[in-house]
Amino acid sequence: MAQIAIVERKCTGCGLCQSNCPFGAIDMVNGKPELNAACKVCGICVKNCPEKAIVKLETKVDSVDKSKWNDILVYAEVSGGRLHPVSLELIGKAHELKEAVPGFKVKAVLVGDGVSAYAEELRHYGVSEIAVYDDKELDYYRADAYASCVEDYIKYCRPSVVLVGATALGRSLAPRLATRFHTGLTADSTTLILRDTTDLVQIRPAFGGNIMAQIVTLNTRPQFATVRYKVMNAPVRSDEVTGEILTRKIPKGVAESKASCVSVVPVPPKQSISDAEILVVGGRGLQKESDLEMIKELAALLGGDWATTRPLVEKGWTTNDRQIGLSGRTVRPRLIITCGVSGAIQFTACMNGSDHIVSINTDKDAPIFEVAHIGIVGDLYEIIPALINQLKEAQA
Repeated sequence: MAQIAIVERKCTGCGLCQSNCPFGAIDMVNGKPELNAACKVCGICVKNCPEKAIVKLETKVDSVDKSKWNDILVYAEVSGGRLHPVSLELIGKAHELKEAVPGFKVKAVLVGDGVSAYAEELRHYGVSEIAVYDDKELDYYRADAYASCVEDYIKYCRPSVVLVGATALGRSLAPRLATRFHTGLTADSTTLILRDTTDLVQIRPAFGGNIMAQIVTLNTRPQFATVRYKVMNAPVRSDEVTGEILTRKIPKGVAESKASCVSVVPVPPKQSISDAEILVVGGRGLQKESDLEMIKELAALLGGDWATTRPLVEKGWTTNDRQIGLSGRTVRPRLIITCGVSGAIQFTACMNGSDHIVSINTDKDAPIFEVAHIGIVGDLYEIIPALINQLKEAQA
């Protein structure tokens, strides 16, 4: 690890470090620079200091013996009386990743009350071992109790990689586990690559989507990553049954959890754009809120749903549950039609797995055309009404 240090006896208080810092991480206090929490240890201040009064200190980090950590573990989430589909997608990705390291296997862990039945289903997806923590004390999600169970199995099987769905439960569980093992976690990974060294390359947009960061946990194990629903491909269910079911006892202390359930209020199921097979998306190219009506009309005629990009949510034209992007939803429909969408990486990273992408934009150089299968350079105010009229005529 590295840190920035200021040698006060050399510092003249010229302020060049403050003016050159791209993160605003240096404050001038009584004529001297002080680092604040925004420091990214980029080293620009070190290079620009004329007095050599700022230094970058490297500290030695003890590396873990990676040979003792093997296989890929998937947390199989049970939600609403069913196995969450993101769990199957992660199992599919785990099978792809294990090909990089001979001998690696895919394992899964189930936690909850009455989850044993789902272990049998997982045996149809090539999982070599399924650990089951099935107990009445786990009848509802408690972060500390669930984390203790998964921690117990991780200590038992020592996986190199742990994949968790980026659901509401997963986003609560994964950071707790990473903290307990003093290791790294990459949230909302869009791409995962396993090196033959067993290091997991976790790729996700960073700095507002301006770069694609490649994050690698070199010195600790296990390596944690959360992945959104619809980002990876689910495997095909096999008629063949494989794998061993391992029934585990819940760790001591789980029953004495500090959290207790007062009541459970079921939330009515809500239709999500993530489940849509056909989507029509409106972007910044829409001039006024009422123009969303033609987006909705086109979607209805196609038998699909509609969505927007983040700028329209920020304008108050719609709500976050209609947004595609890193701060919204990830989608993978059979057909998606984008209208006036520029194609920022925050958006494309959450829809580029769609089967067919049709994009309409007046700018022939718009980034959206890099992922589109069919690109239409033109005015959406001419093209969409024409499509609507043709569909109405065809359906008449």
